[in-house]
Amino acid sequence: MLVRHGRTAWNAEGRAQGHRDVGLDEVGRAQAEEMAPAVAAYAPTLLLTSDLARARQTAAPLERATGLVARPDARLREYDTGARTGMTVQEYAATLSPAEAARWDPTSHVDARGGETVKDVAARLVPALHDVLEELTEGQTAVLVVHGAALRVGVAGLLGWPLTVADSLAAMGNCGWAVLQERGVHRLRLTAYGLGAGGGTPDSRR
Repeated sequence: MLVRHGRTAWNAEGRAQGHRDVGLDEVGRAQAEEMAPAVAAYAPTLLLTSDLARARQTAAPLERATGLVARPDARLREYDTGARTGMTVQEYAATLSPAEAARWDPTSHVDARGGETVKDVAARLVPALHDVLEELTEGQTAVLVVHGAALRVGVAGLLGWPLTVADSLAAMGNCGWAVLQERGVHRLRLTAYGLGAGGGTPDSRR
């Protein structure tokens, strides 16, 4: 199971966070508390989290609900958003030359100076996810608290899709989750995407 972290003030303001260590806001903490019992009902045996504060804080209610201790892994971080970090789309666009602005896709997480590419993220994230699969035995479930854009790359990588397909997945709401089930050795199926504790996607409850 891949869980997106709860909301931060920068999420609410539309600011690119990347590797900046921004913690949850009040809404995000409430989302994490609501999500925890629903995810704990899957009876996970392993809990991992990105080492960034917003993910670790989201994992804390899961620790209490499951009795597990979350293991941080820096490979589960969000994209490094480079020069966009801390900026809204409009603020970053204002820093671009006309030629740069013509090439820039404002929906992209990767077209900023100094930012990671999809391949960069996949090179660290997908092996981390496979390492978790290797730890599990039949019938066991792992929960990983990760980040929205990186989550899509992780899903595509685990399923063996071309990485360009990641952008065709909808952005996950804060504290939403995806479920992948193994069918044979390393044969995975995406069985749920965008689930939330309220029965729909978390975005519908904001």
